[in-house]
Amino acid sequence: MRSLQPDETAVPEEVQPRGLECRIPPPVVDGLCAALMYGAARGTPAWEWHLPVAWRITLALCAAACGMGMALSGLGMFRKLRTTPDPLHPARASRLAQDGVYRHTRNPMYLGMALVLLGWGCWLAHPLALLCVPLAMAYLQRFQIRPEERLLHSRFGEAYARYCRRVRRWL
Repeated sequence: MRSLQPDETAVPEEVQPRGLECRIPPPVVDGLCAALMYGAARGTPAWEWHLPVAWRITLALCAAACGMGMALSGLGMFRKLRTTPDPLHPARASRLAQDGVYRHTRNPMYLGMALVLLGWGCWLAHPLALLCVPLAMAYLQRFQIRPEERLLHSRFGEAYARYCRRVRRWL
């Protein structure tokens, strides 16, 4: 298991989160997105795709199960490394996760949550609901992932830059 310890220097002011960055917990963002998806589906019922219930259940459960597995795998690696999974305080990271699911994606918890939302969208079987998934991902990319990346680069330096060159942000 590879992990790196950061330098003990303080995080510079120029990489600190600003505005909405790292302020709203990603599960809250996804919960709000799920509610928006439900509202969009119920607000325009004529647009609902008429899929057999068995298809809806299968698609929804497959996407949600994959998403939960990915997110829990990422969380498990953080616990194994004894580093913080707190998305509101990424500067508290004490180690850089590079093994397990982190060999394939730099953001397995966010990707997992997006797959759960995709499952919800499949259950709702509505085009507007499904459009909300990339909106949630775009919000997380701008206000959570990029600020986290700035902080992690500040904490772990070249080791984090090498990791970013080797592993994609999403997939």
